[in-house]
Amino acid sequence: MNDKRKILEIKNLTKRFPGVVALSNVSFDVIEGESHVILGENGAGKSTLIKIITGAYSIDEGDVLFNGSSLKGKNVRDSMDLGIGCIYQELLLFPDLSVMENIFIGNEPRNKKGFIDWKEVENKSRQVLNNIGLDITPNKLLNELGTGQQQLVEIAKCLVKEVKLIIMDEPTSSLSKKEIQILYEVVEKLKKQNITIIFISHKLDEVMKIGDRISILKDGVLTGTFEKLKTTSDELVSKMVGRSFTSAFPKNSAESGKEALEIVNFNSKKNFENINISVKHGEMVGLYGVVGSGRTELARAVYGLDSNSTGELRVSGRKVRINHPHDAIQNGLAFLTENRKEEGLVLENTVEFNINLASLHQIEKRFLKQKELQTKASQKIKELNIKTPDTSALCLNLSGGNQQKVVIAKWLLTDPKVLIIDEPTRGIDVGAKMEVYQLINMLIENGCAVLMISSELQEVVRVCDRVYVMRNGNIAGCYTGDEITEENIVRASIGG
Repeated sequence: MNDKRKILEIKNLTKRFPGVVALSNVSFDVIEGESHVILGENGAGKSTLIKIITGAYSIDEGDVLFNGSSLKGKNVRDSMDLGIGCIYQELLLFPDLSVMENIFIGNEPRNKKGFIDWKEVENKSRQVLNNIGLDITPNKLLNELGTGQQQLVEIAKCLVKEVKLIIMDEPTSSLSKKEIQILYEVVEKLKKQNITIIFISHKLDEVMKIGDRISILKDGVLTGTFEKLKTTSDELVSKMVGRSFTSAFPKNSAESGKEALEIVNFNSKKNFENINISVKHGEMVGLYGVVGSGRTELARAVYGLDSNSTGELRVSGRKVRINHPHDAIQNGLAFLTENRKEEGLVLENTVEFNINLASLHQIEKRFLKQKELQTKASQKIKELNIKTPDTSALCLNLSGGNQQKVVIAKWLLTDPKVLIIDEPTRGIDVGAKMEVYQLINMLIENGCAVLMISSELQEVVRVCDRVYVMRNGNIAGCYTGDEITEENIVRASIGG
């Protein structure tokens, strides 16, 4: 690949902010027509690098060459004019405008009288949509499209500007598996047209699937550039976080005890039927299934968030009735929801407030002791290594991994017997995942039982002692020991 033309060259690039070196002496190149992945934890320097390439940030030291020309002194408009496009996590689209209006916004062709040539807008929009396989009419309103289709409209926006390089920043974070596969196919089409892709990601399976080469940033320093066919996931994780791939999925070493949670003949008219699951003290049990299998609905019903279910629950052998989350907390159950930003945290409030939120009933009823709240929050921040300036920092300013640790801290203060966790590592990088697993294992070793819902196969296979698989609202399989393989789990989940 090195004999092909270099479209982008990063040369000894350094970028400083007050008190922080965001990038330090970074050098690598991107080959024309390749898919080049930039991998790194939160804070590794990925966003800073993107903003320099797109002209949002200036260059302090070193240089960036695009097609042999320096980007020093270039702004965002200059970068776009040179043929560099960028698709951010938060799509820059207008939902109340049509698809073709979004594709050409700010770039509309004009007729001889200076008016927008809507016929040309429609024709060119149709051409570029066909080019990427998006079968929709150009005058369709954007808000009638799903997230995956909207992302393809962003790509179409770049293509009508005849870009040579497209940067995709965590493009699959909000997509379904089907939409992700479509995006992969579009990337392959673009490469065949000699359009270069820079793909920002923290998902190892994604990196190994879509990347031709992978450049890894750690704390603003480039730790290496690797050809996909000549590297392994283990090597990438090691270069990214300084630990091996095996340690990225630390296995629970606790001995299991008596039954902590028994879900007996649980039914819901719409979501699941005849569910029987048990979790022992000191055990990590996985619950796997494709979207729509009923996993999350089951967890919400057990925790008292949905009231249309029937069946029996036993906690430590004792039959309990849970009609409300308050009942669940009183009976020693904790629930980390899939959507931590909307259901797990009050983002606009402080770290201290969020950590104490589920255990306020344990504080003296007459009044809240501020010092006690602050002390408890400070202890958990230290124990869980939560990176925050202090207890008064707002949760919305923390990284995804640290937000998740705040949620875990909140439930630790309730001293749970059973912890139900739904997609605990979604949206956080590999290093933060390791820390979350270690925290969960700490709970298990202290006798807690954990029921983990996850759609990440590697996660389920490597960390769980037992795995239940749901399909169409039913238990389709249960595996232990050597039976816990990706093949068995996938076969059960899709009905093979």
